[in-house]
Amino acid sequence: MRYGIEVVPFGPYAEPGPVVELAKAAESAGWDGLCIWDHCHFWGGVTDPWVTLAAVACATERLRILTDVSPVPRYRPHLLARSVHALDALSGGRFTLGAGLGVQEDLAPLGDNHDDRTRAAMADEALDLIVRWCSGETIDHDGEHYVSAGAQIANRPTQQPRVPVWIGGWSRPALRRAARWDGWITSAIDETQKVVCSPEDLAGSVAYLREQGAGAGFDVAVNGTTASGERGLVPAYAEAGATWWFESIFGLRGTHEEMLARIEAGPPR
Repeated sequence: MRYGIEVVPFGPYAEPGPVVELAKAAESAGWDGLCIWDHCHFWGGVTDPWVTLAAVACATERLRILTDVSPVPRYRPHLLARSVHALDALSGGRFTLGAGLGVQEDLAPLGDNHDDRTRAAMADEALDLIVRWCSGETIDHDGEHYVSAGAQIANRPTQQPRVPVWIGGWSRPALRRAARWDGWITSAIDETQKVVCSPEDLAGSVAYLREQGAGAGFDVAVNGTTASGERGLVPAYAEAGATWWFESIFGLRGTHEEMLARIEAGPPR
């Protein structure tokens, strides 16, 4: 099991500065990674995950950084590939792309909504292009949603063989999509810290992932909250197949000072 922090970038974390402070504290306290949500609007403002993660990359040396998760259909894939490659290069190969279809409450107010089937097709087509561009390929592609006429984004990959991709989402199609990539990331709690995905629920989804072909080296990441010095449900999630625990950090949980204190206390090992 590896341990990271998940930053919900609303309210006190709607700007990069406080997130960088969390990241530096996390690296000093022995955490392994930091992920941040990718939304475009919310009450009190919302931070840009790419700028924020770039700042985190510059302020740390070891933390793995990732988006949790980027709504791929919202982006033009060549622009997303450019950001992914730049952030991976800047961090020295520490970036993982967390990817999904997005949720209607975030997409619809800005006109980014499509039906589920269309978003799924867009995401599948885009992800293939993104990882190939980030690997340095020159791509000729004329697809259902996207075109590339001999376009090249990156000169070479930073990570070998490529940037890892983790898929978010609870549906069976999302799990089947995840099994084709490198990992699955999901939420075990709601905004009140109530458990909405038990270790037993996680175990069932992990079994389905294995049936769909997820093999050795496949990551399963789950979020939640623990008190300082306590492990909570972490051992049970590990037994169910989780390989990463992300401690959820958000304004409704406590003040910035309280969140820093929780991080400084270290992972729930």
